[in-house]
Amino acid sequence: MTTYRQPGVVLTDHRFTVPLDHADPDGERIELYGREVVAAGRQGVDDLPWLVYLEGGPGCAVRRFSGAPAWLGRAVREYRVLLLDQRGTGRSTPADRRTLPLRGGPREQAAYLAHFRADAIVRDCELVRPRLTGGAPWTVLGQSYGGFCATHYLSTAPEGLAAVLVTGGLPSLHATADEVYRAAYPRMRRKVLAHYERYPQDVEAARRIAAHLVEHPVALPGGHRLTVEAFQSLGALLGVGDGGDQLHYLLEDAFVRTPAGHELSDPFLEAVRGHLSFASRPLYAVLHESIYADGRAPTAWAAERVRAEFPDFDAAAALAGDAPLLLTGETIHPWHFTTDPALVPLRETAELLAARTDWPALHDTRRLAANTVPTAAAVYHDDLYVDTAHSLETARTIRGLRTWVTDEYEHDGVRAGGARVLDRLLALVRGEV
Repeated sequence: MTTYRQPGVVLTDHRFTVPLDHADPDGERIELYGREVVAAGRQGVDDLPWLVYLEGGPGCAVRRFSGAPAWLGRAVREYRVLLLDQRGTGRSTPADRRTLPLRGGPREQAAYLAHFRADAIVRDCELVRPRLTGGAPWTVLGQSYGGFCATHYLSTAPEGLAAVLVTGGLPSLHATADEVYRAAYPRMRRKVLAHYERYPQDVEAARRIAAHLVEHPVALPGGHRLTVEAFQSLGALLGVGDGGDQLHYLLEDAFVRTPAGHELSDPFLEAVRGHLSFASRPLYAVLHESIYADGRAPTAWAAERVRAEFPDFDAAAALAGDAPLLLTGETIHPWHFTTDPALVPLRETAELLAARTDWPALHDTRRLAANTVPTAAAVYHDDLYVDTAHSLETARTIRGLRTWVTDEYEHDGVRAGGARVLDRLLALVRGEV
C-alpha cells in the first residue's frame, strides 16, 4: 500500500485480486484498485466506519479528486471512504481496444465482458469489504449506475450493508431495454425544447451545423468522424447542471470564416471530440444496454430500434422542414462503433453482447420488499438519464426506502450539490427528517 497526502486528506492506494467469474473462484483472477480517503488527523482512528463510493457508468472509473471537495469533504467528516474503480475501469485491469485482444477474438472478448455487470461488481465489493472493515458492514453511496449496483447489492448481499445512499440511480426492476428507451426519448425531447426556449438562437445554430455535416462530414482530431447523428448526441450534456450552458457556448462558436467559406472551427471540433470520444470509457458504450438485460430477450440495439418510433428525431426530416433539430441523450447506437476510433475495434464484440440472451436477472423483488437496510435515494425530477417514474416505482418496492424528489439538480446533483445532497440522504436514513 502507498500512502500520500493532499490538502485536508490522507490517501492510501489499495489493490485486491478477485475472480473474473465468481462462479469459478479458483479460476482466472483480475485486479481491483481502490483509493482510501480519510480526513487528515483521523487516519489513526480505528473505529471510523467505511463508505464505498460506486461511480456512474457503466464502465466509468471513479472520479479523481484533488483534496476533498463537495460530497467527499462531507463524507470524510465521519467515514473512511473507498473510491473504487469498478472492474475493467481505471486501474482495475482495464478493458479497452488495446487490452481486450489479449482475450482473443470478438467471441472471447464478449464472453469475458459478460462478467462485468452489477452482479460481479457487488460480488467484488463483498470480497473487498471484510479485508478493509474486518467484516463490519459498510455504507454504499451509488451515483447513477452506482445506484443500479447498490440496488443489486440490496437484492443479494444486504448483510454487508450498514446503509445505502443512491443519487440519481434507482433502476426499474421490470422494464426491458426497449421500455427504458420508450420512456427516454420523450424526456430527451422535453429537455431539448426547454433548452431552445432558454437559448432560442441555438435553434438555428444547431440546424446550421447539422446541415453543414450533411454535406461535409468532418474528421475530428484523433480520427473520430463527426456525423449528424454524432452531433445530435451532444444532447447528453443537457442531463447535467451546467450542461445547457456548455452546449450553448459550444454552438455559438461553431463556425469560422476561411478562404473556402464558413467551416467548423478548430476550437469547436476539439471541444466536440472531448465530449464524444469513448476513449476513456469504452465499456460505457460496449456494455450500456446490457445493464437493462435480464435474459428475456436480446437488447439488440434497443436505443436504435426505439428511435425509429420517434420520427421527429430524424435529422433529415427536421432539416427538410422548419422543425427544430432534436438532440439525443444517453443512447448507444451501432454507428458509435463505426465513427469512434476507440470503439471501432470492438464492433463485433458489441454485436455479440447485443445478441446475448442468457443474462441473469439482477433484482430479487421479494427480497427488496423485505429490506431492512436503511436506504435513501435522491430522485431528480425529469432526470435525463434515469426515468423518474421508474425510480419512484422501484422506491415503492424497496421496503423502508425514503426518497428525496427534487428539481434543484440534474443528474449530477451529488457533484453539483455536494455536501447538501449527502447531508439530506444521511438525515433520511437516520430518521432525522
